[in-house]
Amino acid sequence: MARQFVRINKLEEGMRIDQAVVDRLDRVLVHRGSILDAFVIEKLEKLGIPGIYIGDGLDDYVKKSPQEEIEAKITPVVKNKIAKMREDDPAKVQITETVRRRISNGIQHLYNNSSSETFTKTTNSITNDLMEALDQNDALAVDISQLRASDEYTFRHSVDVATIAMVIGKNMGLSHAEVHDIGIAGLLHDMGKSKVPQEILNKPAKLTEEEFEVMKQHPVLGYRILQEKNEFKDIISVAVLQHHEKMNGSGYPMGVNREKISPFAKILSVADVYDALVTNRPYKKSYSQRTAVDILMSMTEELDITVMQKFLQCVILYPVDTIIRLSNGEYAKVVKNNENSALRPTVVGVETGNVYDLANDVNCTNLVIE
Repeated sequence: MARQFVRINKLEEGMRIDQAVVDRLDRVLVHRGSILDAFVIEKLEKLGIPGIYIGDGLDDYVKKSPQEEIEAKITPVVKNKIAKMREDDPAKVQITETVRRRISNGIQHLYNNSSSETFTKTTNSITNDLMEALDQNDALAVDISQLRASDEYTFRHSVDVATIAMVIGKNMGLSHAEVHDIGIAGLLHDMGKSKVPQEILNKPAKLTEEEFEVMKQHPVLGYRILQEKNEFKDIISVAVLQHHEKMNGSGYPMGVNREKISPFAKILSVADVYDALVTNRPYKKSYSQRTAVDILMSMTEELDITVMQKFLQCVILYPVDTIIRLSNGEYAKVVKNNENSALRPTVVGVETGNVYDLANDVNCTNLVIE
């Protein structure tokens, strides 16, 4: 089939997209060459995209993404240097569109039907899907921008937190069963919000002190939901109860300190804080991933330092092959991510071929990724 522009209401599953779809921040949402399914088509409709190019090939007239345009300018000499220095990222969690759709429907069912007889079965089914995603390629890393199981914050946040917590747990050496359990805790950590009045939960402004006191009860409400079912391990219920507790005792609902916070809750807390920072909310815009990591690293009195270090090892902010812009104005390609330095990978200038080891080279101290 020749390449052609197809209106959004004429798209069909199985068609091959012949362009990259990018958002306003130039992040690729759908890759060129992807096969469309109902989930992707629905996402394109929600984005308000009137139509896309489809076809069998990828011809020169397709509008290139900003990254593709820069890639086209890289000389053979620089390409050779990049190829020699390139080191693959650790295997990342990959969730297929079919599984993503199943997870999205499942998590919405849980939060809308906390008294359902299939609650536990649905929870285990979703967690099994996430475990399979981890196991399929022995994933030890997570690219938060590739998750996004739902458009609604509470549902998406729950899946994000579960996935991040599972990857952290795996990196910390937890057993397969423990990783599964912390996945359940992550999925259900905000279950108590299903009992919070909608006018508070979705308020597009900062909560009053009285409203915040109500909101602060959601860990207790979630704990009670799980306890009443009598089907979840105590370590899961306690993690749900304590996921807002802080190491210095400044958290809620009980204000306990590090000695009394469960290991699972310490992991959930890091995952929860990070994902909340990088996600748009009704009352605030999201922070960039770079700023979110900076904020996280400043919370050493509140978050468990060991968990934070493991998180920084497994989160991929700038995947290998990403084109970034340095503070010196130069575009560069990521060739290696440095352990414990999520913000400072090794990159190669696409025009000059200059190598910048942002984590280890003292000459790069003043350089940052913009």
